[in-house]
Amino acid sequence: DLSGTRSSLSILRSLHSVTVRLSTMQGLAPSSKLSLTVVVVGLLLGMAGAAHGLTRVVSSSPDEPCMNMTLYYHDILYNGNNTANATTAAATKPTALATTYWKNSTYFGALMVFNDPMTVGKALPLAGEEPAARAQGFYFYDKQESLTSWFGFSIVFNSTAHKGTLNLVGADLMGDATRDFSVVGGTGDFFMARGVTTIRTDAIEGLYYFRLQMDIKLYECYL
Repeated sequence: DLSGTRSSLSILRSLHSVTVRLSTMQGLAPSSKLSLTVVVVGLLLGMAGAAHGLTRVVSSSPDEPCMNMTLYYHDILYNGNNTANATTAAATKPTALATTYWKNSTYFGALMVFNDPMTVGKALPLAGEEPAARAQGFYFYDKQESLTSWFGFSIVFNSTAHKGTLNLVGADLMGDATRDFSVVGGTGDFFMARGVTTIRTDAIEGLYYFRLQMDIKLYECYL
């Protein structure tokens, strides 16, 4: 709308003004310039939230997130026969190095692309039922000696409870009982959110299905 456009233009003008001033600060020590830049960026982020009619909330304690939820991530790998149900598929053929390590089940170098359902409970959605969200992105196996992977994906919400996205990245060190992904941003109900998602392996069924419990805690929210 017009008010949102005016707010965005105001932020751009402010950013231009700050950039010009920073470029003329010849007398300041590098550490002072860096500190001032950090402060300015923080102010501009706050202005961006204000342009959307939101208030920035930052938690002061790891035990008191500004928003939290638990979802279950269901990964169903395509096995050649489950076209109707599969939500994940290998996007690359094994490299020569990957083939060398394939024998000890580390799958080094393999890349998987997924569009996985995420649910509030542990059960998969019933036929025709929409999940609470979908996880859309990829993971690849990145270690020769043990089974580990790296994830980059968005949780896409489109329900009566939430609309928007959360963007997550991180290493899945599968030998650990719990692992953490970084929440690096969001949109919609999760505009510019940041936080940590703790994951646990909740179930494994052969080579073609696993379920992760994801405890999402946001420590920077715009409400």
